[in-house]
Amino acid sequence: MKKVALAALITLGIASVSFAEDVTYTKQIKPVFDKHCAGCHGPSAAPEYHAFKAEKEKWLAKGQGMRMDTYSHLIFYTAWPDTGALMRRLDDGKNAKEGKPGNMYKHLGATEEERQKNLALFKAWVGTWNLKKWPEVTKEELDGVKVKY
Repeated sequence: MKKVALAALITLGIASVSFAEDVTYTKQIKPVFDKHCAGCHGPSAAPEYHAFKAEKEKWLAKGQGMRMDTYSHLIFYTAWPDTGALMRRLDDGKNAKEGKPGNMYKHLGATEEERQKNLALFKAWVGTWNLKKWPEVTKEELDGVKVKY
């Protein structure tokens, strides 16, 4: 029985590694983003980061956030300089100290099942899912960010 359980764990580990290696921005992340996020974070709906920050209340009143519709934009909110912002916003709360989901988690899908599926895609794409900001993130944690194009 122990050998069967060990074999199952190894198989699951291999499957999750290959899943993580196969997730890319162009194949999986962009279609999810376009469907669920671009309305508020796309080129015609949202300003660049600094323009948003300069008039944050104005943009929020319109229901718009910072522009994030390109690979380069998402890297900005994943790795640097706004390290972990994407993860903090999309997290389901299981990784947060307070246990609360990020403010954008609810937009990952119409059902909990769809949200969990899309969150799993983002997690596999990112690699090291970390909610820390730049000053707190370690080199090892940053090295674990994959974000393949």
